[in-house]
Amino acid sequence: MSADTVAELGNLRRESLPAQVPEVDEQQDAQARQRSAEAKRLRPRRAPWRSPLTRRILLVNVLVLVVPILGLLHLDQYRQSLIRSELDAMVTQARTFSLALGSTAIRDGQNGQQVLSHESIRQLMRVLLGGTGVRARVFSRDGQMVGDSFLLSGPGGQVQVIELPPPDQGSPLVRYISEIYDFLFEGLTGRFNAPIYKENPIQRAADYSEVLAALRGDAVGTVWADKDGGLLLSVAVPVQRYRQVLASLMITKDGGDIERAVRDRRHDVLIVFGIALTVTIFMSFYLSRTIASPIRKLAEAAERVRLGNAGTASGNGIPDLHSGNDEISDLASALRDMTSTLQDRLTAIEAFAADVAHEIKNPLSSLRSAVETVARLEDPARQKKLMNIIVDDVQRLDRLISDISDASRLDAELARSESETVDIGRLLQAMIEVHKAGTGEHGPRFSLLLPDKEKLEVNGIELRLGQVFRNLLANAISFSPKDGLIALAARRERDAAGRPWITITVGDEGPGLVEQKLEAIFDRFYTERPEGEKFGTHSGLGLSISRQIVEAHGGEIFARNREKDGGKTGAIFTVRLPAE
Repeated sequence: MSADTVAELGNLRRESLPAQVPEVDEQQDAQARQRSAEAKRLRPRRAPWRSPLTRRILLVNVLVLVVPILGLLHLDQYRQSLIRSELDAMVTQARTFSLALGSTAIRDGQNGQQVLSHESIRQLMRVLLGGTGVRARVFSRDGQMVGDSFLLSGPGGQVQVIELPPPDQGSPLVRYISEIYDFLFEGLTGRFNAPIYKENPIQRAADYSEVLAALRGDAVGTVWADKDGGLLLSVAVPVQRYRQVLASLMITKDGGDIERAVRDRRHDVLIVFGIALTVTIFMSFYLSRTIASPIRKLAEAAERVRLGNAGTASGNGIPDLHSGNDEISDLASALRDMTSTLQDRLTAIEAFAADVAHEIKNPLSSLRSAVETVARLEDPARQKKLMNIIVDDVQRLDRLISDISDASRLDAELARSESETVDIGRLLQAMIEVHKAGTGEHGPRFSLLLPDKEKLEVNGIELRLGQVFRNLLANAISFSPKDGLIALAARRERDAAGRPWITITVGDEGPGLVEQKLEAIFDRFYTERPEGEKFGTHSGLGLSISRQIVEAHGGEIFARNREKDGGKTGAIFTVRLPAE
């Protein structure tokens, strides 16, 4: 092989070859497309009434309404209070009627005895109790019934008065529903426990315990249950004159008013419950709509983002819910910011991967060409040259892979590492001492300017901040002329908002930077090395990593050229970090 061929092989390291497209097996490609199509099937959208969150909200709200329904079980106490009030009123009414009987239906007999006038009793009952719905019966001391307000005397004898039931109101369906309703609630609350009222054809005082008690001088009230399960109230009081009990007055009254009052209260509770239930259902669906619907939208948007088909103008696929001004809108904003950050990170990773593939391809191509060529050469001198090329490419690959590994895990390391107080002045002094020892007598000179009695402390990771200044010093050393001055300075200052900052500058006396490249030098794999430096010594990641570290600490880094002073040039790198 000619010397020109060996030279061309040496120059392969400096050429960027186009990327080769790998061949993909058709079957694997079809399987990948099938998996992608299956992954892109969105989860089915639930109807509002099938939403678990809606059901929970509705269940909780309805359970609150069960409380007044449970109160219906305690209406028996209300019924008892009505019964006591009605019995007290009947006792008062019976005492009044008893006084009237004692004064008008009792006359003085022979030998000073008091005698009941049966006819006077019947007339008085017709006058005082007509149309009241109250039945009155009078029993003499011998137990015989001497008067009944429901028995009227006429030309044909006695006629029994029977109170007709109220006319039916409403349709049969309404009555049927009402009967079922009463049956259900009586089953829950239990029927009123009272003795069944029975009336013999020939009534005597012994048939009624309250009448016997009244003949002994007591006023007693009793609650009966009729054959239909309704209430019948009975009160018996003594009829007396001059403290002598001559008879017992028993008045009875149907308790239908009490049952209707209890039923009305029950209806009122159910009406209120029905209205509250209707409002609760509508409010539950409204609340579910205001909570579940935005969450469902966020879930669908997150699903679209996961599948990579967000397709929104904002670019991140998360809906804007700022109009809600609540925790859900805060969640939407946080998800939008998180998605934007992830998309930026993914874009950066894709760009980083492309750059890595491009940078690794160059030494690999050079290495492959050299390996393929050295196997065909027989000249030891030429083989040695190619072996040197191979060693250089391997070292370049090793250095490049190490820097790439460091850059790839930098974000995760910065997120995991604990911050601490870092003294920038002490850190810069240590860096200068290390580089002075490494450059020797003929290396560049160093100067460090620090303010007196000012704290130059920041909150950060000392190891990574040291890496930043180590990169900047290594850069300055490589571009500085022999015996050139590398000037470092740090100071504390405040910005327009009054926030404290630590500003560090690293300047050299080298050729300076291209004005159009002052920002590009911080890009990954950008290299602009001094003449005579061996190719491949630097990976072009140092300044990019430095900017990444500084920005992770909330600071900034930038470069500028020194203003010519006495013919001297150079570059100045400035790092600004928030001070403690």
